[in-house]
Amino acid sequence: MEQIIENRSELDKNEKTWGMLCHLSALTIIFGIPFLNVVAPLVIWLLKKNESAFIDYHGKQSVNFQITVSIIALICVLLSMVVIGLPLLIAVIVASAVYVITATIKANNGEYFAYKFCVKFIK
Repeated sequence: MEQIIENRSELDKNEKTWGMLCHLSALTIIFGIPFLNVVAPLVIWLLKKNESAFIDYHGKQSVNFQITVSIIALICVLLSMVVIGLPLLIAVIVASAVYVITATIKANNGEYFAYKFCVKFIK
């Protein structure tokens, strides 16, 4: 995990809120719009990345994780023709939700969170 020099006590509430929203916006996928889980965090990150290193970090983490999850979900859909895809897709959805909620809480507390098993598309 990259080191960013920024003290948790120096973060204002606005930075924590936007960092949290980078992760929380990924849950918009529940509205049934494909790839909204990637687009929503991407838009927030693009609009707010220059305001704070904290927001930039969490935005990159969220977008990278959501792209990774989307690719894995597409593979699971293809594998559903071989029966194993549906259980894997359910596991991916549950794990993704748990990770997103954990990252949201960490960002709201002013902490840095790195997703495990995430491809870094944006560095």
